[in-house]
Parts: sequence; C-alpha cells; structure tokens
Amino acid sequence: MCHAVFRRPRACALAALAVLSVTAAAQPYPVKVIRIETTEAGGYPDSVARLIAQGLGARLGQPVIVENRAIAAVEAVAKAPPDGYTLLFYTSVLWLSPFLRDGVSWDPQRDFSPVMLATSSPSILVVHPALPVKTLRELIALAKARPGELNYSTSSPGSGNHLAAELFRVMANLKLVRINYKGTGSALTSLDAGETQLSFPSAGSVMPHWRAGRVRALAVTSALPSALALELPTVAAAGLPGYEATAYNGVLAPAGTPAAIIATINRIASEAIHRHDVRQRIFDSGGEVVGGTPEEFAAVIRLEMAKWGRVIREAGLRGE
Repeated sequence: MCHAVFRRPRACALAALAVLSVTAAAQPYPVKVIRIETTEAGGYPDSVARLIAQGLGARLGQPVIVENRAIAAVEAVAKAPPDGYTLLFYTSVLWLSPFLRDGVSWDPQRDFSPVMLATSSPSILVVHPALPVKTLRELIALAKARPGELNYSTSSPGSGNHLAAELFRVMANLKLVRINYKGTGSALTSLDAGETQLSFPSAGSVMPHWRAGRVRALAVTSALPSALALELPTVAAAGLPGYEATAYNGVLAPAGTPAAIIATINRIASEAIHRHDVRQRIFDSGGEVVGGTPEEFAAVIRLEMAKWGRVIREAGLRGE
C-alpha cells in the first residue's frame, strides 16, 4: 500500500498502473462486439462467414457482425488491433495476391495469425456440350491438335478457377486463350452460350449448370474424389498425374493476437461448422468442412504459397 507519508508518487503511480494492467488482462473475452471482415456479400465465403458468426455469437454471448468489404477487408484486418475483436474470413486470394500484384500492402505470414481452416472446395473442369470431348484425355488431345483455338473462361485474376485453369494449361503444356470476366456468373454464362469452350468453376457455382445439361463435367480438381461429385474422376486420375487445385477459406486474426483468444475462437468456430445442419448447408453450397488447429492452417498457407507461387511465375501471371 502507498501512504502519503512516504512521499513516493512515482512508485505509487507505477503500482496503480500495474494493478490496472493485471485487471485488464484478467477481463474475460469477449466484452464487446466482434467483427468478421470478409468478401463481397452474397457469395460462398460470405455465407460461411455468417454461419461461423452465428455460432460464435451464440457461444460467446456478444454480437458478431459480418462486414463485406471485398479486398479492403484484408487491409483492414492487417492493421487492426490484435485483441480478438476484428477477424478475417477470406479465401486463398489473401496469400496469393502478393505473387500476382505489385504494391500489395500486407504480408500473408507477417500480418496475420491463422485461426482455423474452415472449408475446402474443388473446382470442376467443365466444357461446352458442343465440344467433341467426353474425357480429360480427349480434351487434352483436342487442345494439342488445335493450339490457340480453345478459349477458357475465368473470373478475377488469382481466383480459384483462374489458377486451376492455369495449372492445367501448364502441366498439360497446352496453348489455350484465357477470357477474363468480372465474376464466376459471367464466366459461366459465356460457357453456356458457347463463347468459351471450357472452365474450372467452383463446384457450388457450376452444379445448377451441370445438372441442367448446359455444360459437360469431365473431372474434379481435388486430390481425392470429392463427395460433392462422386461420379467424376479427379483430374490426376483422368490423365494428368500430380494435378490438384483446391480452394480454401479460413478464419484469421491480426498478427500478435493472444494465443488464448485464438484458441477460444478456434474451438467455438470449429464446433459451429461441424454441427450437422451447418455441415449440410456448406455441402449444399459446394464446400466441405475441414476445421483443425491454427498450426495446421498455417502449414496449409505455407504449402499453398510455395506451390502457387511457382505456378504463377511459370505462367507469367505477375502484375495481373
């Protein structure tokens, strides 16, 4: 205890500050609104982010708000205080953008703490029904016989469908013409209309087109057969050994967020996405639940950066 008779104001002030610091550190988490920054409204990542937000809010007893800020979400979270009240739910664009564009303001590994890999989603290689191919090998043979004549549609540079197509082109040593669109919907519309001949859309986005017969599906891009399309072989098994392209979505926090807070969010978010009804909703949207530890998510990011950084360099995609 500090008494006035001792005339040690600096010591008393330091003691008071220490007490305040201990009290603040002992505060339970959370004590206020949590925000999850994510991609554009209405897409697959946005829908999964909202499912996670509902689970976190119900268990943590605080409102969890999802904010749609597109790529600005990444920049906002990179600069946010590392206190667990600003989170990011984002796609592989987060860790691949630095390979594609100059002037990216964040470093995927320096500026973020991985929390949980939430879902994975393969792409599906589809072609226009008028294209005279029914297997992957037939497509590769046709593309080699007609170099530079086949067009493939993609959405934004660095998106899952773009990189899946580029990996296919590089590994099969094909000359294909890329036609870029603003979004997956436009890319699929062009394929439906026969303006492009092939594409690698996400499973969720292409299912209605495939089931309606507007496109022909040849293979799935995951390493193993996917429950989303069990009737399809993998690209690797169908004729391109070693091929694999999977889109990932996960929860991240600003670098420096306390490990205890990350562990809490990881545990509750994992419980939320593994609920049967939530798993089913994610599956119906074209994704598969993953979960796992922060360390496992960090390892996926490292492997993804090593793999796709090489593909991007070999394909000459820098600056897109």
